[in-house]
Amino acid sequence: MRLSLPLKTLIHDWRRFLPAIVAVAFSGLLVLLQAAVILGIFSLSSLYVTRSSADLWVGFPGVQSIDLGRPVTSKAELFVWMEPHVQRVEAFLWGSGEWRTETRGMVNVFIVGVSPTADSMALSDALSRQQRLALADPDAVLVDQADLHKLQTQVGGSAEINGRKVRVVGVTRGLRGLGGVNVIASLATTRNLDPTAGPDGKVAYLLVQLDDPKVAAQVAASLNAQGRDRGFEALTGNAFARRTTRYWLVESGAGVAFIFGSLVAILAAVIITSQTLAAAVAGSLKEFAALRALGFSMRALNGIVLRQSFWVGLAGLIVAGLLTLLLAVVARAAAVPIVLSAPMMAAAGVLVVVTALGSGVYALRRVGQADPATLLL
Repeated sequence: MRLSLPLKTLIHDWRRFLPAIVAVAFSGLLVLLQAAVILGIFSLSSLYVTRSSADLWVGFPGVQSIDLGRPVTSKAELFVWMEPHVQRVEAFLWGSGEWRTETRGMVNVFIVGVSPTADSMALSDALSRQQRLALADPDAVLVDQADLHKLQTQVGGSAEINGRKVRVVGVTRGLRGLGGVNVIASLATTRNLDPTAGPDGKVAYLLVQLDDPKVAAQVAASLNAQGRDRGFEALTGNAFARRTTRYWLVESGAGVAFIFGSLVAILAAVIITSQTLAAAVAGSLKEFAALRALGFSMRALNGIVLRQSFWVGLAGLIVAGLLTLLLAVVARAAAVPIVLSAPMMAAAGVLVVVTALGSGVYALRRVGQADPATLLL
């Protein structure tokens, strides 16, 4: 009876506990969406790494993020080719410029230079064959669908970057930049638009494909033994992506501020949940007093409150899950970057239930006020 009583009372007095369920649901929604948005936004920083098929990225020693690359000497490619596992080497440029149109003022953009060949490693998972062939035309560029309104342009439109005319030959999806607007061009076009992106044959990065991806860490270590004194460093694709995301998430001021604000919001949600559940328990004092008059011990009453808290947390978790899925669909339709994974959702679920149980523990102090004598008043 004691196991089913908390659930029965919760169902019978659902109006009393509904505010607590709503508070728990929005607490879980806030926790999950804050984490999803944080990871989604800062995962944008490493998109150009994760959506490329290169096994190794060779760049300037100590580079912290892909957008902070510095020109690497052309001699680095010779050392890369000396490794027996290397099959292909491809240049990758990262420049900058000022985008201008007749209807828009100046917009700072990053120029991403990739090989326009059909089997290019750069953005192999993001660009179609037709888009790469279109980039082979002089002064052709691609922009992301989400940035069209910023640049005041459309497919077939024209603009100027650093005073040179360019044509928008297509749009990408899911390549929105974190620190600004990214414009994709061929290697030749990028050098024309920003000569500092690859002066004297230098490149921002060398993308390397190996005959066996499993030896990537081994080949990187071998290259780094030679590159320390020659101005280059090799990183596996996963290692470079993690370094880039970590820089934006932890070391940049934006990441720290975002995380701090999220923690404050989550703390506020937990406090509101605790107060709401305590109020629901306080509203049931006469029922608890009646149970005490029937011989229930304080330990048994405390168990009822904690079980009610668990069921409140579970109900709130279900509501939070449905709302999260709905908002995730809306976010993706609006090109808002979010990252939802099974481990993240499981962790958020555990946190929500723990929050509900913690709120129940906080509400236990009210149970002590359930005096059977109050039934005579």
